[in-house]
Amino acid sequence: MVKWTRDALILGNFSLRYYGVLIALGVLLGVLLAIRREKRLGLKKDTTIDLALVCVPCALVGARLYYVAFSWDAYKDNLWKIFSVREGGMAIYGAVLAGILATWVFSRVRKIPFLSLADLAAPSLALGQAIGRWGNFINQEAYGYAVNNPALEWFPLCVYIEADGMWHLATFFYESVWCFGIVVFLLCMERRGHLKRRGDVFLWYLLLYGAERAVVEGLRTDSLMLGSVRVSQVLAAALALGALVALILRSRRRDA
Repeated sequence: MVKWTRDALILGNFSLRYYGVLIALGVLLGVLLAIRREKRLGLKKDTTIDLALVCVPCALVGARLYYVAFSWDAYKDNLWKIFSVREGGMAIYGAVLAGILATWVFSRVRKIPFLSLADLAAPSLALGQAIGRWGNFINQEAYGYAVNNPALEWFPLCVYIEADGMWHLATFFYESVWCFGIVVFLLCMERRGHLKRRGDVFLWYLLLYGAERAVVEGLRTDSLMLGSVRVSQVLAAALALGALVALILRSRRRDA
């Protein structure tokens, strides 16, 4: 028996969650994009595959652990629930941080400059984020404040949430579009020779994504909190500021 639901394709006793499909699609397209770029970055063939085999599992684990760590009250009484990711519960910054750590270890083992690998991964990461955010749409999560003005209750400005029967800011969509824009920007700038120095692509990714997330996170109603602080918003702002300072210092050294 085949049954289509809002969030899954059910085949008898087996269900295929669209959330997982979108994450897998984002990973696949990100890997294919990196494969096309590795030669341009002076990396050996199959570097992308080897890096992905290390980073993707680490990123998925990191995304889950980050979410659980800042949502501990929902898991402390049922630890087995930590392993249930069918309905969401992944934090992109956990994936980013775990991926960066795994990439650094990989670079040390393979004796490849870390920043070359970071440049390789940055556009692919943004592409994966752009696609993966639609998993939030499927699961009806990562949305913003409620909107009560009927004139504004339309997609993609807002999204209808079945749980409370209200329209909310479609923050997942804002981020998806921005991440697609990051991919286009990085690839165009790279092709035109404006991002020549090792690490430029990665730093621009951190700057652009961090700036967007620092703003959009403030519109969400489900932010991971540490007391009264939105954890991902503070982290995003810090990464964006750090990347901006690094790019300015690099520019000054080049001009000197």
